[in-house]
Amino acid sequence: MPYPAGVRGFADTVLDWYETAARDLPWRRPGVSAWAVLVSEIMLQQTPVSRVLPAYEAWLARWPAPADCAAAPSGEAVRMWGRLGYPRRALRLHEAAQVIVDRHGGEVPAELDELLALPGVGAYTARAVASFAYGRRHPVVDTNVRRVVARAVLGQGDAGPPSTARDLAAVAALLPADPARAARFGVASMELGALVCTARTPRCADCPVVTSCAWQVAGRPPYDGPVPRPQRFAGTDRQVRGLLLEVLRAADGPVPAAALDAVWSLDAQRARALDGLVADGLVDPLPDGTFALPGLPPSQISTGAPISSRE
Repeated sequence: MPYPAGVRGFADTVLDWYETAARDLPWRRPGVSAWAVLVSEIMLQQTPVSRVLPAYEAWLARWPAPADCAAAPSGEAVRMWGRLGYPRRALRLHEAAQVIVDRHGGEVPAELDELLALPGVGAYTARAVASFAYGRRHPVVDTNVRRVVARAVLGQGDAGPPSTARDLAAVAALLPADPARAARFGVASMELGALVCTARTPRCADCPVVTSCAWQVAGRPPYDGPVPRPQRFAGTDRQVRGLLLEVLRAADGPVPAAALDAVWSLDAQRARALDGLVADGLVDPLPDGTFALPGLPPSQISTGAPISSRE
């Protein structure tokens, strides 16, 4: 993809800015393991840094390597996930740890195809781990990077709907030739979008590329393309699922159905949310009518009669 002459030094300018403006985040520190990078990237999906930090630190304190996580019951991964949201990510991360142990000798792989084969690892996460953990030259594209490129390079107020091929090509065209600088540019452009080129109130006066920003030069035209509708949370099945999981995470073992019934007054919605958690593998219904996080040790499971009815 061709770019105007004014942005030929785009990567160098952003990298220079990053040297002094970067936040001190634990997954960016020198010597951090590839496992720590993978954990951070999975946790940061649709979750702000401020909420991820304590969960990340607690997770790695308990499971500093994939083998530690793989040896634990999957329910403990759900418990450690806490209230980060989208708890299926915890199960996928636990499964990824098991695959890393079984197929890769306990070391997170560096090759893109091997990373993409891990449970819960998609195109963005695979490139992020390969780049940030191993210094590979891959375009890493998240929402922040898309917005920076849309404004600074393409002169648009927003990036519009994502297109994997187009977005990867746009960022690949900006990457420095040196793999280490390319990897650092990936996180630097992400940081620029998170701290300066924000969605609602961009801090253009503080932007290192303001003088060459195509959007700024064009007079900051408003974006008039499609806008995704914000997702409602209050009163949704997702909220009910979270409340049910909160009860299970706080318990040392199985909980009776009555304890789950108490979290939400609408029976049909509560039952639907619980059924969804069971289908997703996040909750185990036990023979005695109680419920537990998955992978509960056999010693904690009652062998009572099967459930006869829960209408």
